This record gives sequence, C-alpha cells and structure tokens, in this order.
Amino acid sequence: MTALDGGSIEMMIVMSEGATPHDVEYVLQKLAEAGGRGHVSTGDVVTVIGVMGDREVIAGLPLEAYPGVDKVLPILRPYKLVSREFRRTDTVIDVRSTKLGGTHFGLIAGPCSVESREQLMTAARMVKAAGATMLRGGAYKPRTSPYSFQGLGVEALQILAEAREETGLPIVTELMDIRQLDDVVRYADVVQIGARNMQNFYLLSAVGQVEKPVLLKRGLSATVDELLMAAEYIVKEGNTQVILCERGIRTFETATRNTLDVAAIPIIKQRSHLPVVVDPSHATGKVDLIEPLSLAAVAAGADGLLIEAHPAPETALCDGAQSQSPREFSHTAARIKDLVVWAGKTIG
Repeated sequence: MTALDGGSIEMMIVMSEGATPHDVEYVLQKLAEAGGRGHVSTGDVVTVIGVMGDREVIAGLPLEAYPGVDKVLPILRPYKLVSREFRRTDTVIDVRSTKLGGTHFGLIAGPCSVESREQLMTAARMVKAAGATMLRGGAYKPRTSPYSFQGLGVEALQILAEAREETGLPIVTELMDIRQLDDVVRYADVVQIGARNMQNFYLLSAVGQVEKPVLLKRGLSATVDELLMAAEYIVKEGNTQVILCERGIRTFETATRNTLDVAAIPIIKQRSHLPVVVDPSHATGKVDLIEPLSLAAVAAGADGLLIEAHPAPETALCDGAQSQSPREFSHTAARIKDLVVWAGKTIG
C-alpha cells in the first residue's frame, strides 16, 4: 500500500463498465505526468479513481476524453476515500477465515484484558462455542486510574496467538502507542484504535501503512463526521481495511456510562462504505443492557458487534460489571444469530 501525497482528493473519475486495465493505467499515467496521483477503487461493476494533485493543473486535463472514462464528478464531503460518493459498494473486510461487512456479520467477543493464560484460553473456547467469529482481548489497557491493571503487554499477545492457534479465531487487540506497533502487528489480525486515540493522527497514519485491518472506535465526544475524518487519515495512507466502531458517546445522561448512538449506524452507512460495528459493553457499562442494545444494533444495520465476555466476570481485573458470563453470552449470541438472519446477513 502506498501513501497518497500531493494534496487532497477533490474529484473522482468514474470509468465505464467496459473500461480495461490498460484504460485505468493510462489515466493514472496522465495524472502522474501532471504531478498528481490516483487512488483506484474497483467495484463489482465499475472502477473509480480518486484524483489527488494541484486542483488547477488537474482541471486542465481532458479527463473525460481519455479512453474508458465515463464521467468526472466532484466529491463534496470533507472525507473523500471513505465516502459513499467515492465507493458505492460496501467494503468487506476479510480476516483469515471470516468476513465482516456487506452481507457478512462479525461477532467479536472476549475479555476486556488478558489476565492469564488460563483465563484467556477459557474465554476463547467459551466464545467460540457460542458462535463468535473473532476473539478480542486487551494486551495494553488505557485505564483512567494509573493504579489500575494496565495489561500484560507482549505476554498477552503471545497468549492471544496461542488461543488463535487452538480455536481458529482471528485476534482483535488494541494499539495504544506507536512504540507498541511492531509487537501488535506481529501477533494481531485486527488492530484496534481506542476511543481515546481516535484523533491521535500520528498513530492513525502509522496504522494506515500496515497490512492489517484496523478497528477504529469513535471518540467519547466525537461527531460522526469527525470519526469519518479520522478513518480518512488511515485510508489516505493506503490501508483501506477499516472497520468503524460506535461505542457510545458522552451526554448529560447518567443512567449509563455512555449513550449508545444507535442513529449513528444508519447515518454512517449512508455516508460511508466502511463497515460499522457496535460495542454495547462500553456504551452502557451494564451487563444487563448488552443484549437489548446488541439486538437494536443489528436491527439498525450494524455489520458486527464487539462484546466483552469473561469466564468469571466477578473476578475480572477490568470491566467485570460490563462483561457477560458464559451463560449470558451464549444466550445473547443465539438471539443475535436469529436477528442477523432476519436482517438478511450471515455470521462470518
């Protein structure tokens, strides 16, 4: 993947249905000769090229006269590459043996943090048996208190990898700091960027340059457009494998830890082609609300769920109050499966 330099994307070239790879290459060559660059998105029917470069110079090119070009359109939203204008079809993320996005629903589950080998392996077997498609677990934990459990670091990553070897579940784990990048990328299948780092633009650019899907969580007080602009930082660097996550935002309401913005799900899907998952655990902080909000998310069009599940929540070192027990997760997963079918999707 190659980073895109030389300005922002202001327009897109829509190729005709019969355009050949040679036609696409010709357009890219002409853009390069003019000091610009093109970001190619190949859909089921047509290919679209996002144009970067000096606006006045690019505007002087006879783009619509080039072979295979159907039309040239402006992209009006501030985010370009992640917009529905740039790509009409849904992006589908392929992670090892599972898919997420489009008609594929992802059920990601596991403990907030990896506490020990025994705890994580038990959790992995538990969520696998209930139908999870990916395993989540924190190796590095951003905690409000500096005295709280901060995670096991590389040891946790190694345990996660062992759990993947046994269960076949791809691993989702959080990256907090650029200094952890090499270790996380070495072991993880999906790199999570937490809510507190949603606008850590240096970190976003760094994960945009790796060959791993990125799960980007919405910031605690971020708007939908700010989330999409954060995703643009990643995609602009060349990594198009981005999953957006609604995890609740801060409001004046105190009944729950955060307020799950269910409306954000269809709004994001109207504005962007990227898949959207929901984290009902962090959205509420209450285990008894996980199931109803999970079902609401599926009904609203979510492409997946990120649920905290622990073999013994009462002993958890992190977020036990919002973690489901084996019995609770099994029940919730069964109800989710039924609703996913109703929504016209398949799990995994």
